Amino acid sequence: MFINLIADYGNGDPAFAEVVQQLSIGLSNTQIHCLSVPPFSTLATGFWIAQLGLNPGAENRLIYHNCAPRQDDSEPRIDNEGEGLTYALLPGGVKVVGVIAGYTLSFIKDYAEVIHTIKVSRGGSQFRSRDVFPTAAIAIAKGDFSLLGDKLNPNQIPDAPSDRIAWIDGYGNIKTTISSDSLNLLPNSKVVIRVGDVVSDAVYSDGSFKVPEGTLAFSPGSSGWEKKGQPLRWMELFLRGGNAWERFGKPRINQVVTILN
Repeated sequence: MFINLIADYGNGDPAFAEVVQQLSIGLSNTQIHCLSVPPFSTLATGFWIAQLGLNPGAENRLIYHNCAPRQDDSEPRIDNEGEGLTYALLPGGVKVVGVIAGYTLSFIKDYAEVIHTIKVSRGGSQFRSRDVFPTAAIAIAKGDFSLLGDKLNPNQIPDAPSDRIAWIDGYGNIKTTISSDSLNLLPNSKVVIRVGDVVSDAVYSDGSFKVPEGTLAFSPGSSGWEKKGQPLRWMELFLRGGNAWERFGKPRINQVVTILN
């Protein structure tokens, strides 16, 4: 089995090693890949659940995710209780187990064949993804669905926002939640983009490298998946020969991206 572990522990945080160790107890011959998202970023978590879960991969796959801001209740917590655990089944048999919080399931809710709650404790530890949840994840990975609870309706899950930063890659390219099919722009037309308090001219391009060196491109990027048999692509801000993230003042994930013209 191949497992993608998506969590907001931080790059190099030993928490990843601790969770991997717990998952490995019940799953032999398993390859686990760890992906760190920013603290409490349910948007980035949901984006990568979809990007990894809705694209081709190993036949036997599980996505185990944990980003739990505990923002479902502002009152003091009893026994470290937080948001509940869920199971989703994606096309191709990809299993998804993790905390439902914010936008974690927003990008996959309309693709999932089923979404269920999982009957496990919502408390018991500050570190639930190590101490409480792995037992359920292991059972489901092995095909034991006895812990499944109520079925969730996609309408109970918030829609993904359509105007945010979803990710900033290692080259400074800004991946957005603006879908390419939502735009009606001519190739090489000029656009004005605002990210946070910074405004910049850009050129709409149907391919990032079709712009000259030093030009900020606004183009369909490398992230996306199929939607009803058609390719869905998310728009990116790409500064050829430079760094779009720095151009816009190093914005954070979830900041609003606005097309001003």
